[in-house]
Amino acid sequence: MTFREQLDHILKQVEGAVACSVMGLDGMSIETRQTNQDTGADIPSLIVEYGGLLSTMRKTMRALEAGEVAEFSINTERILTIVRMLNAEYFLVLALRPEGNYGKGRYALRIAAPELKKQLE
Repeated sequence: MTFREQLDHILKQVEGAVACSVMGLDGMSIETRQTNQDTGADIPSLIVEYGGLLSTMRKTMRALEAGEVAEFSINTERILTIVRMLNAEYFLVLALRPEGNYGKGRYALRIAAPELKKQLE
């Protein structure tokens, strides 16, 4: 499956999903797919900003000897986001509406990550 097909599959299987993207830590999108659901948030800009946030988190966790960041989420009143690292340079991010199925989103990213990671090698 292509990146586009895999991201579309995640969007279809997770209730409340509004966007899914494979991103580089430099903020460049490899592939991004969105639904037409309005969240009131600027999803494309939000996803790009996670690259910088993730870089900072990784440095902090290393300094604290906590190990590598594997996954994190940020939940606000308008959007839930789940970020899963694919490798040292790329990550997968899923944005959901607040009432979206957060658990299913985490599961979908965990299942999709190995195949996406292989495609990046």
